[in-house]
Amino acid sequence: MSRAVAGSAGGPAGGPLGGPVGGPGGGPVGGPVAVGPLLRARHVRKSYGDRVVLDDVSLEVHPHDVVCLIGSSGSGKSTLLRCLDLLEDIDDGVIEFEGREISDPRVDPRSVRSRIGMVFQAYNLFPHLTVLENCTLAPRRVHRATGAEAERRALALLDRFGLADQARKHPDRLSGGQQQRAALVRALCTAPTLLLLDEITAALDPELVGEVLTIVRDEAAAGTTMVIATHEMTFAREVATRVCFLHEGRILEQGPPEQLFSQPREERTRQFLRRVL
Repeated sequence: MSRAVAGSAGGPAGGPLGGPVGGPGGGPVGGPVAVGPLLRARHVRKSYGDRVVLDDVSLEVHPHDVVCLIGSSGSGKSTLLRCLDLLEDIDDGVIEFEGREISDPRVDPRSVRSRIGMVFQAYNLFPHLTVLENCTLAPRRVHRATGAEAERRALALLDRFGLADQARKHPDRLSGGQQQRAALVRALCTAPTLLLLDEITAALDPELVGEVLTIVRDEAAAGTTMVIATHEMTFAREVATRVCFLHEGRILEQGPPEQLFSQPREERTRQFLRRVL
């Protein structure tokens, strides 16, 4: 299904905080939200020219799930996250969020992204804004929070993530780990229903990886619903409620971490795990 991609991958965009997912033409969808998965992708296909990057992908994410996507580089993990956030068109299939189809091209993607937070491996903080300004921009501009409300929530989160003393600095004054923590704070400032994390430790020095993963562990323990693309197998084993192994654009195998890491069913999964564990 085709859609025009709106909004910037560099920061949150969307409609009023807590509002429903946009319906056709960007308007609200009426009626109660269906009970069931928070997010459901069914038979999703995505290609770039002749190269198929997602092939018949189906996935369900329930409230408080932590779903880790693992697999070799190029297996489709990042593309799947970008499709779930409507940053990429899908060619076929259906994506539903909060009980409503969001892959319908008439749905305003900004309204969907007001309920989904996404953090990228390259941080994507706005360099001309301070850390605090990065964190309050979407709540003020998109969710219509007052400056005082947005600043109060941002400062509380920055303090919780050990960044209170960095709030007035610009991103280039922070270490890589601090920048990635700031990007996590920015995503959480909009109180998203779902958090998508795209290999957020991939660009960090090894000694900085632990401080970022500690934050994500805390969010998982607090019940935040997340879909995480990661190369950190120990982390995935510890925090995931379900692990999905992607290979050549397909979810080849999925299951609880204790099953997938200890007794994988597929030979390709076993080959991958032998290489990385």
